[in-house]
Amino acid sequence: MKIRDILKDNSPHVSFEVFPPKTDAGYEGVRAATEKIAALRPSFISVTYGAGGGTSRNTVRIASQIKNDLGVTSLAHLTCVSSTKDEVHGVIGQLKEQGIENILALRGDIPADGEFPLPNHYRYACELVEDIKSQGDFCIGAACYPEGHVEAAHKKDDIMNLKHKVDCGVDFLTTQMFFDNNILYNFLYRIREKGITVPVLPGIMPVTSAKQMKRICDLSGTVLPERFRAILDRFGEDPDAMKQAGIVYATDQIIDLIANGLNHIHIYSMNKPEVAEAIIGNLSTIIKA
Repeated sequence: MKIRDILKDNSPHVSFEVFPPKTDAGYEGVRAATEKIAALRPSFISVTYGAGGGTSRNTVRIASQIKNDLGVTSLAHLTCVSSTKDEVHGVIGQLKEQGIENILALRGDIPADGEFPLPNHYRYACELVEDIKSQGDFCIGAACYPEGHVEAAHKKDDIMNLKHKVDCGVDFLTTQMFFDNNILYNFLYRIREKGITVPVLPGIMPVTSAKQMKRICDLSGTVLPERFRAILDRFGEDPDAMKQAGIVYATDQIIDLIANGLNHIHIYSMNKPEVAEAIIGNLSTIIKA
């Protein structure tokens, strides 16, 4: 099923993200976690893509398992920054063979050293979107950044770049994680004002460790509201308490989003079925409402 059709339903839906193992030896553990998450019957499960490594080899495999073995709609990430156009075409062909209808088109992070872009590589995600669109009837998603892309000097420039990417053939957007819903609401107002009308799925990250939060902030520059800082200060040194508090905080974000009419929530579950299950348990009646 295409995600653009799922998004036409205005009742509350939750989807999850999993990531392939860094090595083939870890595949069985990821497969088992994916099965447990699929058992929660999310609207879809996305599978991330690792540039040039073992994770990229398993993206198609896991996405196929989700769709064809577990009966859940799958969304395969496709990151192009470290792959040639020929390599990307090969992955698109594999997805088509497995009946995968949904692709999240991403540029990926530019390498810290080395030439960019290399010959026969994509420079922007919009080029990847156009290429995917030319190769089949895929439902195409893309990323957006409520706090602004780290490479954009001004938020208005980031939104104009986003508009161009959407106009190239994007069916829906998924946000980078955020921890203050007001940032998202402001972002939605600004992009709608600029004519970006495709559905936007809020991306929610349940933070279950202080170390995880530090890594997130270092990579993305995410702003932490004072309420969340207080949680880190109080519970960051107690793993069990931090895990519980992180799940509750994410649940609270999701309830507020649904109450304000955003009915499709994407959760970065980090291959942790117990976290996914706890959130679904907290939302069990709300999702059915």
